Amino acid sequence: MTTATFRPAAESTLSRTVAGTSATSRALASGSEPLRHLAPNWFAVVMGTGIIANAAATLPTQFPGLRGAATVVWALAALLLIALAAVWIAHWRRYPDAAHAHGSNPTMMLFYGAPPMALLTVGAGTLLLGRDLIGLRAALTVDWVLWSAGTALGLLTAAGIPYRMITRHRFDADSAFGGWLMPVVPPMVSAATGALLIPHTPAGQARMTLMFACLAMFGLSLIAAFITITLIWSRLLHHGLPAAGMVATVWLVLGPLGQSVTAAGQLAQVAPTALPGRDAAGLDVFALIFGVPTWGFAMLWLALAIAVTAHARTEMRFNMTWWGFTFPLGTCVTASTVLYAHTGAVLFAVTAVALFALLVVAWMLVAGRTVHGILGGELLSPAA
Repeated sequence: MTTATFRPAAESTLSRTVAGTSATSRALASGSEPLRHLAPNWFAVVMGTGIIANAAATLPTQFPGLRGAATVVWALAALLLIALAAVWIAHWRRYPDAAHAHGSNPTMMLFYGAPPMALLTVGAGTLLLGRDLIGLRAALTVDWVLWSAGTALGLLTAAGIPYRMITRHRFDADSAFGGWLMPVVPPMVSAATGALLIPHTPAGQARMTLMFACLAMFGLSLIAAFITITLIWSRLLHHGLPAAGMVATVWLVLGPLGQSVTAAGQLAQVAPTALPGRDAAGLDVFALIFGVPTWGFAMLWLALAIAVTAHARTEMRFNMTWWGFTFPLGTCVTASTVLYAHTGAVLFAVTAVALFALLVVAWMLVAGRTVHGILGGELLSPAA
């Protein structure tokens, strides 16, 4: 079997591939088929939208109208998920060659982690917010379906994508970038969102099994993510920033950091319903001992991400990697919220609210650019 060598030295090509962007206006005007180039990274739109709703639902300070607004955002994320899923299925049926090409591309295949995380995010929002509209029973049914599908797909990407990276491609020392985290983060999202389902699982072995499954996925994703983050840190120190079109992927490191703190805290909260007292108490201590230091590193990385983005801002043109500003930042909001619930420290509450405000601003900017790009015809075309 031949292997393809991937050299990020040609980062302009990498940037265009990850973004999946170019001049769709020309494509649409010329009567071509822009949906041929629909890629899995588009599900980041659902992730980045849904995380706002989920973060708002649990924010330490609940402003008047916040829950209603969060419910509207959750509904928007759900509609986006349905629309994208339908279009993506049609894309696979109509353009199987293009779909298979995404799975073979050493960069785009990484973003197969986005669809399962989109499913998990909307599923959690259904239980947190959708229950007000459709009732608890229906919300549980929807969440179980989306969580099960997202978890199965996430475990597949966590194992399958690294396998393809190892066996089908060859990467240079300066290849690592934030996108390498995308395939291994979904099990962490499953762990965090699965915690919401544990109290609704039949008591006994079923509930305990779900608890341990979430803990196992927490560890699976955490160790893989820490290894990958080390590679990314080394790449940045030894080779500098990626091309301007890829700078937004630096923010992706916040995803596993914030989500791991969220998962540890949420699993500790529900542990007394699933585990013996001693084990539940141990998890409660672990959520604090693990959560605060990891949160501290996440704040360091957030500062670095903001700094390098400001440094490259004049050269950054909009592409789909900008959605990396949203979901990872949202996990830092939920991480801060969970730590506030565990400690009562105002530091975490203030941070959660401040980061949520930043998240909303980032989402408005990126969503507005995305809508403009679609209407103006600058998205959904082959990388030029």
